[in-house]
Amino acid sequence: IEGFIGQSSTMREILREIGLLQNAGSTSVLIMGESGTGKELIARAIHAGSDRADRPFITVNCAAIPSELAESQLFGHLTGAFTGAQHDQTGFFEMADGGTLFLDEVGTMPAVIQPKLLRVLEDGLIRPLGAKADRRIDVRILSATNETADALREDLYYRLARFTVSAPPLRDRKDDIPLLALHFMKMFAVEMGVSPPGY
Repeated sequence: IEGFIGQSSTMREILREIGLLQNAGSTSVLIMGESGTGKELIARAIHAGSDRADRPFITVNCAAIPSELAESQLFGHLTGAFTGAQHDQTGFFEMADGGTLFLDEVGTMPAVIQPKLLRVLEDGLIRPLGAKADRRIDVRILSATNETADALREDLYYRLARFTVSAPPLRDRKDDIPLLALHFMKMFAVEMGVSPPGY
């Protein structure tokens, strides 16, 4: 799978799980691991090998969304829905319709939004701010957290974590370090226009 380097048993297990999830239709996946362990890379690989690969892959950093704007950014709004809403805005869910929405740092999702996110997962319906009717969408949700996700409602957590993938830090897969070192050595040599040492 493109972007993955390593032959450790841990890496082989991750690749096996990605292969399973690529064929798992709309199954929601929660990817857990420390910062820098490749959680988004795993999500992109799941999407790229799925039947949604030719549809959008939209990434949302939940920690970067102000709580007062979260509903508008996720579900969209119509002109005049609130003060300052001077035009219609398409939300992230509608942007990802037919494809995949990746919710990074989902453990920071504002509590006020969590019931509405749960409804989307259960019913496949969104309602932009100011709209009088729901809109049906078809979106696969992949999410990630570097925490325990204790801040999530229990029912929402179980909807998001139909399948859980662990992204281990490099210190837990030391067998992959020589391969990674070789990869980066070659990459930097190409960037610098020189031959890699030993070649």
